[in-house]
Amino acid sequence: AKDVYPNYEAIVYEDRKYTWSEVYKRSVKFASALSKIGISKGDTVSFLAFNTPEIFEAHYSVPMTGGVLNTINVRLDANTIAYILDHSEAKVLVVDRQLHVEVKKALSKLDKKIIVIDIHDNFADQSKLKKIGDLEYESFLSTGDDDYVWKMPNDEWQAISLSYTSGTTGKPKGVMLSHNNILSQLRAIEPLLPVDKNDTALSFLPLCHSFERSIEYFYLYRGISIYYAESMDTIGDNLKEVCPTIMPTVPRLLEKVFDKIMAKGDEQEGIKRKLFFWAVDLGLNYELSGKSFGYKFKLAIANAIIFSKWRAALGGKMKFIVSGAAALQPRLARIFTAAKIPILEGYGLSETSPVISVNHYDPSGRMFGSVGKVIEKVEVKIAEDGEILCKGPNVFLGYYNRPEETAKVIDADGWFHTGDIGEMVDGKFLKITDRKKEIFKTSGGKYIAPQVLENAFKESEFIDQSIVVGEGEKHVSLMISPNFEKLSLWCEEKGLSNKTNQEMIDHPEVLEKFSEEVEIRNARFAKYEQVKKIKLLPVEWSVEGGELTPTLKLKRRVIMDKYSSEYLELYPE
Repeated sequence: AKDVYPNYEAIVYEDRKYTWSEVYKRSVKFASALSKIGISKGDTVSFLAFNTPEIFEAHYSVPMTGGVLNTINVRLDANTIAYILDHSEAKVLVVDRQLHVEVKKALSKLDKKIIVIDIHDNFADQSKLKKIGDLEYESFLSTGDDDYVWKMPNDEWQAISLSYTSGTTGKPKGVMLSHNNILSQLRAIEPLLPVDKNDTALSFLPLCHSFERSIEYFYLYRGISIYYAESMDTIGDNLKEVCPTIMPTVPRLLEKVFDKIMAKGDEQEGIKRKLFFWAVDLGLNYELSGKSFGYKFKLAIANAIIFSKWRAALGGKMKFIVSGAAALQPRLARIFTAAKIPILEGYGLSETSPVISVNHYDPSGRMFGSVGKVIEKVEVKIAEDGEILCKGPNVFLGYYNRPEETAKVIDADGWFHTGDIGEMVDGKFLKITDRKKEIFKTSGGKYIAPQVLENAFKESEFIDQSIVVGEGEKHVSLMISPNFEKLSLWCEEKGLSNKTNQEMIDHPEVLEKFSEEVEIRNARFAKYEQVKKIKLLPVEWSVEGGELTPTLKLKRRVIMDKYSSEYLELYPE
């Protein structure tokens, strides 16, 4: 990008802008500075910071030294962070000022060089850092040379990236990716997405996640300008300011966007309300091909008078949205695509660099309800028990210093066992049905795939999150975290008190309403799969509360432990 588009905007954050040429020069200087303090081939440099231009440039400078970059989730607890830094044998930690003091306490026993990013200059008095032996980012950068010669290895199979899994079972494992792993992804994805130097991307997912990191490699590869959102709360405003053409996201955020759109539609009256829900019904019945001229004519009208407002709320220039990290509701893919905002759902894991399959921008390479076609040079097969196996240049090198764990997931023939259950549709589209470890049996011996059920129940605007339970029990039940904003409005309309969450869910009328919402979706499933009991919880699940991962997936074990008494109310026997 720095050679082809040197003067194009590379990164924009708040009031700061950097061209590709400037990013390159700063990255070279940072690599030189790292080299001067001893970082060389195979050494790990860790990052614990929020997305900023400094993180971007420092992140991509590490391979210039021959080193290995390790980006750590800022939401991890201090003990886990200390474990990762120790296990990865990190020599340097680049940390955000907001996290510095807490991290410093956790690392009291670890000998690490610490570099502090301080974009608001609260450490202008360098003596504060010098007293504790740490370095300020810009000062450290200034020690680097402009003419530093890269020391990247000739071996494309050398590790350059180390990312630790969430560690839902046991200690986190370090996923090692090579140059070739990453390059194979870029080459495979490039022909599938029509983007160039004139495109802009809004970024708000943290770089510690393989999904966001891989797509930022793609931005770098194609010279796409990156605009970092200030926070999750500012995304709506940032969309209107930036007017991006590309946006990666996770399904839960799309669900929340859709819920807000539907809530606004609910507020309409008369002809406006009728037109809104007429357009929504059209969108929910959208197909990629085969629709009649009459349908297309109606959809054109809906796009002109209703969906145009949806596009404007996203900045008005969105070419497509890339969705990953969790299962996307097919209805959302349909209605946003009908509204000329295609959602391209993909699938993969940290261990597969991460993409295994993706829906293409070209409609012939898309299928609603699937995670798309397997990418070039990657093989997929379905094992006898339904597990998805993968082989190709995207499969990781292994878990760092954990050969026994690597052997559990890569078999003797080189197939990586994903842990996901799926099937091939029409011989070319991959469909995920559930996580192998999450499927459970009832006491009657029937298998239950919870993700399929949960995705259906989340279609209710009253349900924010839910978890299907009942392993070893006679029937399936559902614990629900309500959409309290919607529920509060409903209680107000019904003349029910809505002062607290607990007060609302204690109303018999509210329990009846949620039972109706569940019954509507129950009808899609076999008798043994249907939910027989529900339990409303007075808490909206969140990352901060521990119930959700940073990509807004359920932490099942945490939820089951946290709400064990509520579980016993569902199964008192």
